Amino acid sequence: MTETRARLLQVTARKLLLLLAGMSALIAAAPISAETSFAVSLPGDASTGPVTGRLIVIAATTDIAEPRTAIGMNGPPIFGVDVSALKPGASVLVDQGAIGFPVDMKQLPPGDYNVQAVLIRYTEAKRADGHTIWVPITSRRVIAFMKEGNFYSKPMKVRIDPKATTPINLALTERIAPLPERVETPWIKHVRIKSKILSDFWGVPMTIGASVLLPRGWAEHSDARYPAVYVFGHGDTPFGFSTDPAADSPGARAAAADANVETGYAFAQQWQSDGFPRVVGITLEQPNPYFLESYSINSANNGPVGDALTKELIPYLEKTFRLIAAPHGRILEGASTGGWEALALQLHYPDLFGGAWVFNPDPIDFSRYQLVDIYKDTNMFDYRVNDWRTADRPFRRTRDGQPGISLRDLARMEAVLGSKGRSSYQLDIWQSTHGPVGTDGYPVPLFDPLTGVINREVAEYMRANGYDLTDYTRRNWATLGPKLAGKINLFAGEQDDFFLNLGVYNFQDMVRQTAGADYPIRFEYGRPKKGHNWHHKDWAGIVREIAGHVRATTPPGSPAGWEY
Repeated sequence: MTETRARLLQVTARKLLLLLAGMSALIAAAPISAETSFAVSLPGDASTGPVTGRLIVIAATTDIAEPRTAIGMNGPPIFGVDVSALKPGASVLVDQGAIGFPVDMKQLPPGDYNVQAVLIRYTEAKRADGHTIWVPITSRRVIAFMKEGNFYSKPMKVRIDPKATTPINLALTERIAPLPERVETPWIKHVRIKSKILSDFWGVPMTIGASVLLPRGWAEHSDARYPAVYVFGHGDTPFGFSTDPAADSPGARAAAADANVETGYAFAQQWQSDGFPRVVGITLEQPNPYFLESYSINSANNGPVGDALTKELIPYLEKTFRLIAAPHGRILEGASTGGWEALALQLHYPDLFGGAWVFNPDPIDFSRYQLVDIYKDTNMFDYRVNDWRTADRPFRRTRDGQPGISLRDLARMEAVLGSKGRSSYQLDIWQSTHGPVGTDGYPVPLFDPLTGVINREVAEYMRANGYDLTDYTRRNWATLGPKLAGKINLFAGEQDDFFLNLGVYNFQDMVRQTAGADYPIRFEYGRPKKGHNWHHKDWAGIVREIAGHVRATTPPGSPAGWEY
């Protein structure tokens, strides 16, 4: 029995070894389970030192010459990772662990792609509030992934195959060049000054500036002082002013007609005419590490922007361009982001400004933060239809009501473009402007960018600190009411692409409930199907209306030299 058992054990052991050897051979012969990935290198001669920032890989399926220029809500797939102290000569692997939009990397179907990488450079800012953070600082109004000094790779056509065993190699050999300096003309002047207030806050040099549109006869009438119309928005030139006939192309006319305004060239003909009001138009340049604009008022994350504008830039402009240094000579006009800025400045600095023309402003009532009530809703993305179903809230819609990209999708895209609120995009700048600073020095988000869950403490901070403009006005009506009478003009298209008319309705209801139906404030709504760009008059008509307001509110005995 013992010898038989021993022989059986030897046979069994030999069979087991043969079986294991066979399995090893099968495993060796089987294809390796692979994943699409990108190895992005910073060449040794590309930088003088380590680079910290955000690395974006773009995978376009079309022959876009520069995929990086197509990044956006309707753009190609993008994937992002943070990069810390990347040394020249080193590389970073962007694999399926990277967050992606509109799909994750593992969802990329096999095929031919035009791929490119961009490394957004961050600057170390040792702020006055004691926090040291890394952010994309620029002196010009430009989105972070397009700012000067960023590294990028040349576009490369590749075949993406999930069965590939090696990463796709991209090299950051190129740099984005500085924007050209703006050209001055007899009509348009450009200024830029260092802001001591913002530089002290950020711990790095910060500048603010303006483009100034001068009226006819400004140089000849050296004794005249002029009202200023501060034009807030995304453009560089007040009212799109241009003396170039090319600015009156059919495409430009169509775009202008959609907003119910004229082209910049057509406006220039009016501006230069004999009977046009002699006012000065000014657009302010106040870029922010979190967006194109700083939203014009003081903020825990953006810094003392309102102080910089009202104590540094505006006094400098008034002295340099002979502006009326009194409230009736300072008028605010803005649309969209600029609409929120114009109203916020009028409300937070009621003794400084003499009137505001506010068009389709960003959310001015946070119980209508687009379609979300941030005080009652628990989730930004999900709208509860009934006990059994939820639906995605849209971020925008078409003029006939069709939903566009959702808040969920936009938030995910921003999460790809930058962590910690550094996407340089819309939802992040709202949270940066309105919200508190976190223990890490970055904005505390109002909601989780992937789940949409709302942080109620942040919502209450936003309300308590005056960024919900409806609530702020209601709480401070005893002081503000007498100062705002006849000064605010609010306009919205009733089919605003971003649902911003809803906040305007609430602001109107608040004024009527607080001050009565006879309180002198103006509301006009574009209908039917007027959208986000709607204006009640063309640019020339708006300027004439503002000039009439200045005349009517000029104190007796004040010089009126601008009326020549």
